[in-house]
Amino acid sequence: MTKQTDTFALVGRILIGVLFLMAGISKLGSPAATQGYIAAVGLPAPVAAYFCATGVELIGSVLLIAGYQVRVVAAGLAVFTLLTAVFFHNNFADQNQMIHFMKNVAILGGLLQVVAFGAGRYSLDHRFGRSADLSPHALTAAE
Repeated sequence: MTKQTDTFALVGRILIGVLFLMAGISKLGSPAATQGYIAAVGLPAPVAAYFCATGVELIGSVLLIAGYQVRVVAAGLAVFTLLTAVFFHNNFADQNQMIHFMKNVAILGGLLQVVAFGAGRYSLDHRFGRSADLSPHALTAAE
């Protein structure tokens, strides 16, 4: 990756990570409302689901922003985002829910880009020698 590409990778990770960080912080501020919303969509164990979702968002966001184990973290956040879209934003007759669904799809796309291309130079993965470039050019050069 070039220095410019690495900078874009860092900015992209930060922008996606901040979404999850703010969502996790919001859940910490209103646990009863969040658990009620989870129960309202019919998911089991709303208290456990609340703690799981809050943990995924807070821990995942910090790891994504820092660039630590970024491919695994981004893949986990992608699954979480897909499940959130399916379970919480599935009423396509409601335009607001459709917008939230499509927002989640866009976030999912960004996370899959992180899975595909990694964290870049400005990350803990790179610092600890875990940054793997999976681009076709790098794979060809490595063979």
